[in-house]
Amino acid sequence: MTNAFYHAASSARHFGGKPEDYQKIHDWFDVTKSAYGDFRHRALRHHSFGIFECEKLFGVTIFNADGHPVPVRNIAEQHVVEDCGGRIPSVEDWLGTIQPAIWMARSTTTRHLTRRARHEDF
Repeated sequence: MTNAFYHAASSARHFGGKPEDYQKIHDWFDVTKSAYGDFRHRALRHHSFGIFECEKLFGVTIFNADGHPVPVRNIAEQHVVEDCGGRIPSVEDWLGTIQPAIWMARSTTTRHLTRRARHEDF
């Protein structure tokens, strides 16, 4: 879906209540669009680990406008399934598609990036 609003509307149809009941959860998934503007932003949260992180952040359930409890994990799963072709990928599914580059595996010291603080710096 192109916008978190449509996910929220879909949640309201599926679980009851109003789209506003679900908006913050769907916004959390899609905020990564600010870092990467195409479908690859989904690699950061649209997976099984992201679903559990969402539940950790928002709690096990929310109460919708109808007063009914709705499991956050179900809302999160709905978002991911709608965006990922009907499935819930794992982190491995996303990261396994990365073509390694040399810089990704090289570690280096940061001594040249830091210097000792001197008294006159304060």
